[in-house]
Amino acid sequence: QVQLVESGGGLVQAGESLRLSCLVSGSTFSAVIADWYRQAPGKQREWIASISSGGFTSYPDSVKGRFTISRDNAKNTVSLQMNNLKPEDTAVYYCRATSGRRTYWGQGTQVTVSS
Repeated sequence: QVQLVESGGGLVQAGESLRLSCLVSGSTFSAVIADWYRQAPGKQREWIASISSGGFTSYPDSVKGRFTISRDNAKNTVSLQMNNLKPEDTAVYYCRATSGRRTYWGQGTQVTVSS
């Protein structure tokens, strides 16, 4: 059973940084494709970053240049470094892992950015 546990959320002021982590267990992590999504109140879940098993990364324009996804295969962890946070980044952030044909989600971690 693959499990994902996010951590690192919290309350920050605009312009500050946060680093989210997602610990993935129950899978061959080095083969996992990992993503971060977020969902703000009343809005659809939004994709914000991906990293392939080979370390290739991609981002939507809304976070490109501010957010960085990375992975540590030795620690089974994928991280999201978020810089220059804005109030519109306030959301619940979710980690997703794809292993083979199956996709798994974490429980989410709240990020709140005050102006």
